[in-house]
Amino acid sequence: MTDERTVMIAEKVHAIWCRELQRNDLAFDDDFFALGGQSVIMAKIQRAFMVELGVEVPVDQLFRNPTVASVSAYIESLQPVAR
Repeated sequence: MTDERTVMIAEKVHAIWCRELQRNDLAFDDDFFALGGQSVIMAKIQRAFMVELGVEVPVDQLFRNPTVASVSAYIESLQPVAR
C-alpha cells in the first residue's frame, strides 16, 4: 500500500465520521461509541463507505474497528468493490 492511498483513505473516513457524527473535532483515535455513535449513525457510515470509497465494511468490522485509524487500516486491506 502507498502512503498516499493510506492518507487518502484516512482523510475520507475522517470526513465521513465528522459529517455523520456532526462534529468537526474528531481525532483519528477517538472511539465511535464514546463519541455517542449508535446503530443508525453506523448504518449511515457503512453506506457512505460503499458510495464514497467503493468498499463494503461489514457491521462486525465496524464494531471491531471503532476508530478512524483502525477502520481506515481495515479498509486499506480491502479490494475496491466492482461498479
